[in-house]
Amino acid sequence: MASHDQSYKAGEATGVAEEKANQMMGKTRGATDAMKDKAQQAKDKTMETAQAAKDKTSEKAQDTKGRAQDTKDEAYGAAQTTKDKAASAAQTTKDKTAGAAQATKDKTAGAAQATKDKAYGAAQATKEKASEMAEAAKETAQAGSEKTGGILQRTGEQVKTMAQGAADAVKNTFGMGETGEDDPTHPTSTTTTRTTKTTRP
Repeated sequence: MASHDQSYKAGEATGVAEEKANQMMGKTRGATDAMKDKAQQAKDKTMETAQAAKDKTSEKAQDTKGRAQDTKDEAYGAAQTTKDKAASAAQTTKDKTAGAAQATKDKTAGAAQATKDKAYGAAQATKEKASEMAEAAKETAQAGSEKTGGILQRTGEQVKTMAQGAADAVKNTFGMGETGEDDPTHPTSTTTTRTTKTTRP
């Protein structure tokens, strides 16, 4: 009987011990699980923090990159604008220079043409004047020739008349001339031609 009680108590003690052991193991397992959960939470939080930091760093880097690109674009745009302005100014200067050169060329050509026309006009006027003078000289020479011819003709007629008169006088002197009505005392008739000199204007 005593042995049975002892066995019962021993079994009861064993059961209690096992239960306590199970409880302890449960508590230990619970603590371990809790620690695991906390560790996982800490790990997740760390990963989240790291990801957030990474995202923030990436965002900042992207923003910096975007700003750098904007600055680059602005610099390129400013350089292109400066280049376009310089090209436009150079083209304007080139056009002005070409226009001034063309104007000078046209002015020079106009002056040369005017000088040529003036010289041609002067030469033409000189030619016409010379032609007029030659014509006037020709007319003067013609008039002089006609005048000289008239004078020579009249002089020849005078000489001829004088010679005839002299011949008649000689004939009369030697009694060879004709007398009027066979009268030796009839005076010899001498014809004198009077020439009137006419000067042409």
